[in-house]
Amino acid sequence: MFESENRHNKLGSILIQKDAIASIARQSTLQSYGVVGLAPKNLIENIRQFIMKDVKYGVEVEYSHDGLVIDLYIVVEYGTRIKTITNSIASSVKYNVEKTVGLPIRRINVHVRGLRISNMD
Repeated sequence: MFESENRHNKLGSILIQKDAIASIARQSTLQSYGVVGLAPKNLIENIRQFIMKDVKYGVEVEYSHDGLVIDLYIVVEYGTRIKTITNSIASSVKYNVEKTVGLPIRRINVHVRGLRISNMD
């Protein structure tokens, strides 16, 4: 069963899948400066990613009565300022999801799961 947000208006119903919201959040995160990639939130997600491509990889979306809660699990570039990167990601994801989907965001949690060193010289 797919989990989704269902909204009603005078013309009918709008059904938004969590996967759609996760995809928007994922793209916004990957386009942010200093982000190397997304990381699994747990071992099961890591195994699932090897078996099949998962659009929710590194992103978790939850609905609540007063808005969305999005958790992002990222890997950042070593030597960059983590606080600046996480603030930028949160702002970018909030803007893009609210603009695209029209649902309010209550909270965005950015979990830094690792650092990657690009240049060794």
